Amino acid sequence: MRQLRRDRSTRVIAVNVARGEAFELSESAILSAWMNFNKATALEQSELRFHPIRAEVQCMACFQKYHPEGGEIHCPHCGSYGAKILAGEEFYLESIETETE
Repeated sequence: MRQLRRDRSTRVIAVNVARGEAFELSESAILSAWMNFNKATALEQSELRFHPIRAEVQCMACFQKYHPEGGEIHCPHCGSYGAKILAGEEFYLESIETETE
């Protein structure tokens, strides 16, 4: 709301968020919550847009990096199951698009 007042904006067009492929909540769950929580606010008519972030992990046995297919953390290089998540769990606000009359 402060940004709307500061920029003299009258309407929020879109809210852009980054969402990692391995983030716990699905896009549909986030959208459902969005629709419920923004009623009767400056965000009510806005669109929620997702910027996907590809998941990447690093095997703790052979240290190769790979994309976990189907959410499986199973190294395609050595067969190990131990991995460190490098990317894909993010969820954050990237930007807000507004309109002034």
